[in-house]
Amino acid sequence: MAAEERLDLPMVGERQSLREQVAHALRAALITGEMRPGVVYSAPVLAAQFGVSATPVREAMLDLAKEGLVEAVRNKGFRVTELSDRDLDELTEIRQLIEVPTVARLADSSRAEEFERLRPIAEEIVVAGERGDLLAYVDADLRFHVELLSLCGNDHLVSVVRDLRNRARLYGLSQLFERGTLGDSAREHLDLLDALKRGDGDAVGRIMAEHIGHVRGIWAEH
Repeated sequence: MAAEERLDLPMVGERQSLREQVAHALRAALITGEMRPGVVYSAPVLAAQFGVSATPVREAMLDLAKEGLVEAVRNKGFRVTELSDRDLDELTEIRQLIEVPTVARLADSSRAEEFERLRPIAEEIVVAGERGDLLAYVDADLRFHVELLSLCGNDHLVSVVRDLRNRARLYGLSQLFERGTLGDSAREHLDLLDALKRGDGDAVGRIMAEHIGHVRGIWAEH
C-alpha cells in the first residue's frame, strides 16, 4: 500500500463551514490528482495540514465517500477510489450527451450580457493555466461550467453535471502545463463565450465537444 504523504493543501477560514471548505479543498486535490488512488489518508493527518480539528475532515471525507470519490478503510482513514478507462469513457459520454446540446441551445446574441458576465471567470482559468496553478484552474473551470449551465434554467441538470465533473480526475493537467498546452485548453472557454454571444449554436456545440474530448485525452494520457 502506498504511503501517505504531505499534500499541498490550503488553510481554511470561516466564510463557509469548515466541513464545506475542507470538502471543497479535498475534492479539488482529488480532481487534479494531488491525492492519489490507492493511498489511505487519515483524518488527523489531513486535519493537521489544514490547521483544523479532525472532526470536519472526517465529515468532509464522508461527504466525498457518498460521491464515490473515496472509500472508508476501517481504523485507518479513507482511500481514494480508482477510475478505469471504461469509467472515464462512460463519464465522458454522459457529459457529451448532456452538455453539448444544452450549451449549444443557449447560443443567442440577445443574451450577450449574460455570457459576458462569465468572462472574468474564463480569464481566471486562462491565468491559472498559464501559471500552472492546477487547483485554481480546476476551481475556476468548475465555476464557469456550472454557471454557464445554470443559464439553461434546469437545476437538476446542473446538479448532475456537477457530480459528473467532481468524479472526474484530471491527472494530466501538470503534463499539459509542462508542454505549454494547458493555456490553449483554458482559452477554449473564451472561444466558447464568443460563439455564444454570436448566437452560433453550431460553433458552440463543436467547441464544447472538443473541450470535453480534450479532457478525456488528458485522462487517457495518465
